[in-house]
Amino acid sequence: MSKFPHLYVALSGHGFGHLAQVAPVLNEFRRRWPRARLTVQSALPETVLRQRVVGEFAVVAGAADFGMLMVDALEAKVAESLAAYRAFHAEWDARLAWQESTLRSAPPDGVLADIPYLTLAAAARLGIRSLALCSLNWADILAGYCQDAPDLAALRAPMLAAYNGAIAFLQPAPSMPMPDLTNACPIGPIAALGQNRRPEIDGRLGLRGDETLVLMGLGGVDMRPPLEDWPEMPGTRWLAPPDWNVARPDTMNWAVLNDCSMLDLVRSCDVLFTKPGYGAFAEAACNGTRVLYVERDDWPEEPWLSRWLAGCGNGVKIDRRQLAAGDLAGSLRELLDRPVGSPVAPSGVAEAADWLERLLGLM
Repeated sequence: MSKFPHLYVALSGHGFGHLAQVAPVLNEFRRRWPRARLTVQSALPETVLRQRVVGEFAVVAGAADFGMLMVDALEAKVAESLAAYRAFHAEWDARLAWQESTLRSAPPDGVLADIPYLTLAAAARLGIRSLALCSLNWADILAGYCQDAPDLAALRAPMLAAYNGAIAFLQPAPSMPMPDLTNACPIGPIAALGQNRRPEIDGRLGLRGDETLVLMGLGGVDMRPPLEDWPEMPGTRWLAPPDWNVARPDTMNWAVLNDCSMLDLVRSCDVLFTKPGYGAFAEAACNGTRVLYVERDDWPEEPWLSRWLAGCGNGVKIDRRQLAAGDLAGSLRELLDRPVGSPVAPSGVAEAADWLERLLGLM
């Protein structure tokens, strides 16, 4: 290994939750080893990657996985996803050769995957040590949706072989069960922390300071509720994404707070309105923010996310009928009447950074 280790990171572009898991770990690793080289491969936009990962790094554009094809932020295209996995694996040799080529072009000392199994398989073929990190894996997500598929075992076999070929599969709390992994290693939660800028935000939005400010975000997969049909809720103000283009007096566009990071907004608002997802739940819990979330009961990871959030005391679930009608007043009142739980410590950040040091022979 050179004097300055080179870490290659393969990052799923299935929403923003995978980036939310990896970025705090990479930032802690770079704090310890500021001259380490870093390459990030992902289908996520480079601008999004650089908003979360601190310092210089090279970017390789290209998807090594697709997770599940989605109708929107809540509903998966199950039949289409199964067909896509069959097509992906029918081209396995060609895809593996492509991924090996990308790794050879800038040979790393180690690979971190969240959670493209193709990259892990290519690293194993090239003799590069690897580490997996995620609260889920695609083999078990696929099984959760397609348990009756006659070729499920054949599709999962190379996925599980790749995952089990890593030196460890780190499972940050809360993670779904992964019974077929032989290298599973539970660690603490992973989340980045924001700053509470509420007084400044109130002033800039023209708020009195006694309103309930709800930050709206359904993750990295497009979905917009029918906000124009929702009834107004006195004393509640909604902070919505810029591309939602909401025209109602109780809803503001967060673009006017462009110098506030999303983490600052999460920490500063009273409630995060979202869907079940690792990044949203962990960041809210670790920043001490309540969560009002829309059911996503068919997502195989969801029960463990919801149970963990319930243990933190800061989450209330609504159904999709309530989402469509804007029937949120009772659930929001229930959430606000609960005592605010203590922020959860993101202890998994340091644990995962320790594992990166082991991977690269730095400890």
